[in-house]
Amino acid sequence: MDRLSARVTLKKNLIELFMVYRFSIGAFRYQFNGLKELLAKASPARSGDCLAGVAAETYAERVAARMCLAEVPLTRFLEELLIPYEEDEVTRLIIDTHDKQAFSEISHLTVGDFRDWLLIDSTDSVILKHVAAGITPEMAAAVCKLMRNQDLILVAKKCRVITAFRDTIGLPGRLSVRLQPNHPTDDARGIAASILDGLLYGSGDAVIGINPASDSLSAMSDLYYLVDEIIQRYDIPTQSCILTHVTNQIQLIEKNIPVDLVFQSIAGTEKANKHFGIDLSLLHEARSAALSLNRGTVGNNVMYFETGQGSALSADANFGIDQQTCEARAYAVARHFSPLLTNTVVGFIGPEYLYDGKQLIRAGLEDHFCGKLLGVPLGCDVCYTNHAEIDQDDVDTLMTLLAAAGVTFIMGVPGADDIMLNYQSTSFHDALYLRKVMGLGVAPEFEQWLKRVNIMNDQGKIQPVEPAHPLLQGIPEHLLTFKTPNEKA
Repeated sequence: MDRLSARVTLKKNLIELFMVYRFSIGAFRYQFNGLKELLAKASPARSGDCLAGVAAETYAERVAARMCLAEVPLTRFLEELLIPYEEDEVTRLIIDTHDKQAFSEISHLTVGDFRDWLLIDSTDSVILKHVAAGITPEMAAAVCKLMRNQDLILVAKKCRVITAFRDTIGLPGRLSVRLQPNHPTDDARGIAASILDGLLYGSGDAVIGINPASDSLSAMSDLYYLVDEIIQRYDIPTQSCILTHVTNQIQLIEKNIPVDLVFQSIAGTEKANKHFGIDLSLLHEARSAALSLNRGTVGNNVMYFETGQGSALSADANFGIDQQTCEARAYAVARHFSPLLTNTVVGFIGPEYLYDGKQLIRAGLEDHFCGKLLGVPLGCDVCYTNHAEIDQDDVDTLMTLLAAAGVTFIMGVPGADDIMLNYQSTSFHDALYLRKVMGLGVAPEFEQWLKRVNIMNDQGKIQPVEPAHPLLQGIPEHLLTFKTPNEKA
């Protein structure tokens, strides 16, 4: 048999593995050709799945798909793979790392039973942590489609994912913030001023993370030294990250630049990750490089990932899979590398994928639920672009729901308006609102620092800033005269 014939036979055998799923409503009989179609048709309506041509055509079809999906055994997801094992390394990662012992707790359940099991009080944080490694992303995506928003909040609230580097992220009753001091020209003084502004509002315990405007290694090196200088000068228990391609960060680590966390955008298929210029082996290399610097003080979670529904479709790499399931598969990639933080940038791609506030809110809750269920420390950039049918009230609603669900972290952007990336996110004040309304604290090590430098009082309230404040004394000279090692030379 030649190679072409063997390939045709293999595909034929794989197709024969696909089950035809049927469900009747009244006299009408719905048919779904395989799990991939069943999952897609069961998804809540959203523009990205319509764009991909995989969405249910009617509400009745969507209901039929959900009723049918509820009867599918969880074991089926280990037998009928959405992308052939031989063709996709993310699929191989999911199957090869599946923990059968952890799965044994839930292996007898259908998807509908799984939903009920997740919601009962006896399924607590300890049990959810124990079974997380036995849950595949397709199982998480499937049960997610059967859940109401309040179900997604209740279960996610029970999931505990705790990570650490220089402070501890994800503890119960805490909400961390990524301080995002972007600047359209990478001006060091503008970035430093935004960092100071965020710190004075109690932001920055998740990470001080900059999206650089330049891809220049020299320019990024300067940014690393700038943030490291601020962290060291004020002895802040937090970590920095420059969000550039992982290959740039490996080069900078080789030059002994002070890199804390390694960033990379990831997706749920091998083809989509190749579109980002990465594969799993490159992520392994990056993690090893970051660990070699040994810069963490209370932990060694050195990776920071970002994801978003629609990224696989935008790279023409979704393989007919709905965007929420693709997103859950990205969390399987993240889970493998034990990140400090994983961030779904939920509304960044635009209305082609999440059209309006209703779709945005649902997607944000889905992402947070699936990530936490799989054991990933998930935060959310509650954001939108100005050409979407989304406004600030939608953002307020989603961030409040996510805080109720125990989201690990959100963004802290000056004025909620990112002037480099040109999108709307959440502000330092939004984090204060959430912490006040929900009674949430910051990471414990960071909290002690905030109190030590008189930014926060003993009751956890942010204090007015006087000119004599320690962070302001000498700041003009520091900001205006900051010199990178290159400049000092």
